[in-house]
Amino acid sequence: MATSPVAPEAVVEIRRTFSATPEKVFQAWTDPSKMTKWFARGTEQNTVTRMDADVRPGGKYSVNIQSSDGKTYHMSGTYREVRPPEKLVFTWIWEDAPDFGESLVTIEFRRLGQSGFTELVLKHELLAEKYRADHHKGWLACFDLLDKALA
Repeated sequence: MATSPVAPEAVVEIRRTFSATPEKVFQAWTDPSKMTKWFARGTEQNTVTRMDADVRPGGKYSVNIQSSDGKTYHMSGTYREVRPPEKLVFTWIWEDAPDFGESLVTIEFRRLGQSGFTELVLKHELLAEKYRADHHKGWLACFDLLDKALA
């Protein structure tokens, strides 16, 4: 059975250049001790209280985030593709939002010449319209934290 293509408006796409090699950036996405510094936090005031990541195709990850106002959020997913240091694909579920469903995140790590810089291309697909703006804003904030973590 053929599946319908994802409508362009259902995708959040962000490109960002980091002053680090693809290997180092990829590691920041796959090492739980590094992920706690930036992944899914959205802001420096939020903290990751639990981070589990079995980074392999079919492996699961689970994250608990505590916001500055004391609320805890739970997210999880399954790794679909792990190709170091080029590509990472995983599902994304907000467990506290039953209507969120399962979305898909694809990360490409592109080496920029011999400079030691990496262009990261994120595509977050299958997002309901009511979640797109918040996820775009959240990923941008996470990338600011990632940039600091890579420094």
